[in-house]
Amino acid sequence: MAEQNIYILGIESSCDDTAASVIHNGKILSNVIANQKIHEAYGGVVPELASRAHQQNIVPVVDQALNQANVSKEQLNAIAFTRGPGLMGSLLVGTSFAKSLAYGLNIPLIDVNHMQAHILAHYIDEEGYSKPPFPFLAMTISGGHTQIVRVDSYFNMTVIGETIDDAVGEAFDKSGKILGLGYPAGPEIDKRAKQGNPKAFKFTKPKVDGLNFSFSGLKTAILYFIQKETKNNPNFIEEHINDICASIQYTIIGILIDKLKLASKQTGIKHIAIGGGVSANSGIRQALKDGEQKFGWTTYVPKFEFTTDNAAMIAIVGYLKYLEGNFTAQDVTASARLKI
Repeated sequence: MAEQNIYILGIESSCDDTAASVIHNGKILSNVIANQKIHEAYGGVVPELASRAHQQNIVPVVDQALNQANVSKEQLNAIAFTRGPGLMGSLLVGTSFAKSLAYGLNIPLIDVNHMQAHILAHYIDEEGYSKPPFPFLAMTISGGHTQIVRVDSYFNMTVIGETIDDAVGEAFDKSGKILGLGYPAGPEIDKRAKQGNPKAFKFTKPKVDGLNFSFSGLKTAILYFIQKETKNNPNFIEEHINDICASIQYTIIGILIDKLKLASKQTGIKHIAIGGGVSANSGIRQALKDGEQKFGWTTYVPKFEFTTDNAAMIAIVGYLKYLEGNFTAQDVTASARLKI
């Protein structure tokens, strides 16, 4: 087959980051992200404010992505965009923009599942990063999702375990809120955990059958623990913050690794990949590396910039779908609860 010259623009707007990326034959030429700082004051994402910020950001972000890639919009072969899951107002901005641009340029439109994209980010051509062979197990961990997915091919994925309540990112953020840390709390807990004793305080792991997760009980246990200790000593958090963070992180990582071990045992699959914003956590990355020694796994961790919400992962899915001729009609609509 002759070498094709394919340029895809990827657009991501599922939550509070407006992102655009240009990919050329599987290689990322640009990956631009506009973060929305406005939510920090509220301790969480405010959907109405998020969609307004997307409307302001999307044109400059796409323009910047094209400029950085040194590609004109006339060179594009297709536009890929996040159809879901995510916040409806945010998704609508990206969907409408992508549809209009594809229509105006008279090129194909490609819809992308955000959760599939976190998994397929592993197939971006990036020096020093190997691509998992099929079949493999993917654990997607983020502020809104916690899933274990069996991946048999690019677009043949089966969710074999997921959270029945809160996502793992939520567990980090809500624990951080209890401790008076800023939003998002995950990176702050990770930083403090490095200086603390992970076995200083013991939190019970929730008992959930099979490969599913639960984090709401852990969150409540942390709240009651902090209330009890601060009643006895008002300076408890201040005096033990690093140990508390280390103990919380140790418990959460233990829950994730236990389920991965079970999934690997049940399926016989030893290739393990992670994706999603929480996979940036250094403790989780280390626990996976340890799993290579302990359980004979081969693990795959994407480049840091491809773990959080980004458009490069949307662009790579767009590229893979383009090769299959898998395009989307112009009457496509955003879907807040889109499943893998």
